[in-house]
Amino acid sequence: MIETAPSCSDIQRAIRTIPDFPKPGIQFKDITPVLADARLFSASIDLLTEDFRPGMVDAVVGIDARGFIFAGAAALKLQAGFVPIRKKGKLPYQTHEQEYALEYGTAVVAVHVDALKRGDRVLIIDDLLATGGTASAAAVLVKGLGARIVGISFLIELGFLGGRKKLSEFPVRSLIVF
Repeated sequence: MIETAPSCSDIQRAIRTIPDFPKPGIQFKDITPVLADARLFSASIDLLTEDFRPGMVDAVVGIDARGFIFAGAAALKLQAGFVPIRKKGKLPYQTHEQEYALEYGTAVVAVHVDALKRGDRVLIIDDLLATGGTASAAAVLVKGLGARIVGISFLIELGFLGGRKKLSEFPVRSLIVF
């Protein structure tokens, strides 16, 4: 019997919701069961990259921190480089920084000044799209280096938060929408 690859529904069933984490009122989406299951993890990488083949992307950008897990694996699959976008102060070399709004206050993400070349074709990957602040800040950084965003992929989207609106100029793909 031929075993079929797991679907988005299979991946969704493996995601745990943890109430009141990290603070009251938050329904945290725990992806660790997906990561722990080789078939689900592999299927998530295949689905996140299904619109792309080796040679179509020069770099995969991963957003700190869980986005690194998916973006690193996607970069290997697509035979592309991996570029981390990190929280301010976490990269050792010269950086470009971008501030974005949080529910209460602001945060800053950064990328090395030489991480991408002008004209590079970039796929941005993160685990979760919520309000879109982090992803839109990452997109500003990528564009600021002269690279071209060919897609932005998320494992999970919290559709009720409307984050996709901040990314409307890009092709956005979410495997699972809550």
